[in-house]
Amino acid sequence: MELKSTNQYLRMTVRFLEKAHKQYNAALWATVADMLSKPRRSRVIVNVGKLNRLLNDGDVVVIPGKVLGDGELSKKVTVAAWAFSKTAIDKIKAAGGEALSIPELVRRMPKPSGVKIIT
Repeated sequence: MELKSTNQYLRMTVRFLEKAHKQYNAALWATVADMLSKPRRSRVIVNVGKLNRLLNDGDVVVIPGKVLGDGELSKKVTVAAWAFSKTAIDKIKAAGGEALSIPELVRRMPKPSGVKIIT
């Protein structure tokens, strides 16, 4: 899919994900690249309260969009996303979890077995 965004960091991230998909034969990275290639108004927005409802302790999740700080998080999870609000990062860290960029997660887990995607 042709990415028309002028955000150079987003374009580099999508290219990085497409290369990771080909190199590691990991379909999840291609799916995330496709979702990030959509217009901004179509991207995923998730609150930490939803993460608390959907995830268990120790889960690793990728969100092809933005994480916002509404709600409470009581589980230690690793969250990779395109963007985070300041309150979301604070709540994730306060619960003992990690907030990563998507490329950081790809470098840590090139073969994403066990990684969940939230849309």
